[in-house]
Amino acid sequence: MYGDDIHLWLHHIRAERLRDEAREAPRPHRRSRRSRPARARVLRARVGWTLVEVGLRLATPRLPQSGLTARFDH
Repeated sequence: MYGDDIHLWLHHIRAERLRDEAREAPRPHRRSRRSRPARARVLRARVGWTLVEVGLRLATPRLPQSGLTARFDH
């Protein structure tokens, strides 16, 4: 049917216009990953791994303690 062909052509035209707009749009200045200070990267990594550790501790079921050790924990 001819409607499908027209729809496809309209799609191609619209996609081409969007690509042209994207090419012409001003891009914000993006800092590279290496421009971040080394101290900030280390701190971010440390905080991230701490959160992973806390998450793993929360997700791991605790084993029940025996009655004898529970009495001496006070």
